[in-house]
Amino acid sequence: MVLSLNSKVELNNGVQIPRLGFGTWELARQSVIEPVKWALEKGIRLIDTASIYANEKYVGKAIKDSKIPRDEIFVTSKVWNTDQGYEKTLKAFDDSLGRLELSYLDLYLIHWPNKLSTETWKALEQIYKDGRTKAIGVSNFTIKDLEKILKDFKIVPVLNQIKMHPLKLSENKNLIDFCQERDIKIEAYSPLTHGENIGHHKFKEIAEKYNKTVPQILIRWSIQKGFICIPRSSNKDHIEQNVNIFDFHLSEKDMTLLDFV
Repeated sequence: MVLSLNSKVELNNGVQIPRLGFGTWELARQSVIEPVKWALEKGIRLIDTASIYANEKYVGKAIKDSKIPRDEIFVTSKVWNTDQGYEKTLKAFDDSLGRLELSYLDLYLIHWPNKLSTETWKALEQIYKDGRTKAIGVSNFTIKDLEKILKDFKIVPVLNQIKMHPLKLSENKNLIDFCQERDIKIEAYSPLTHGENIGHHKFKEIAEKYNKTVPQILIRWSIQKGFICIPRSSNKDHIEQNVNIFDFHLSEKDMTLLDFV
């Protein structure tokens, strides 16, 4: 399969999500505006935010200022722990839409598993049935957490957004297998290790081999593993580098080396 910046993944409800996106965690308030604009200028069409990030208002402004048609941008947000439960989730969703100044979301997630997550999922199903979001999913869910949803509800989450990079692969293998068997896609946040072991010697060796940066190697690994990938940066040059990962292909040998760092 030939991958490009325009490549998309089909979710289990038929919705198409861009394979590469832009995360906005830790880009609070106005600090998120320019990075989102830069990402959109470079061709990114998946923007991920959350109510707890305190930046939805400014993400919405960046999207509006970009002048890109709404239906060309895939927007994700999430319900926070303190807003879980049926009625509170419905209100939290309305509040997120209001801050973003959007009429619908492309994807709405439960941010973290919670004792109220089944009631929260019930609310997400209602929002989905009402056509106010095109897809619903979860974030940071374990196999046990997912089993509770799958046991009680008919709608299967379209994806599970988890921390994912080569150093996390072994730890998450069973979860990944569980999700793949049920057509729940994996979306990788912190794909650049969030600074943890970014200078790992194997990362550097492989980056030098392909004349790429370590972040480019890590993003390319994630994409080739079949994950949806949402790296984050506040640096314009880094955002451009993160997008330029479609002009090379990691060999099977190098993918395996990265799998077992």
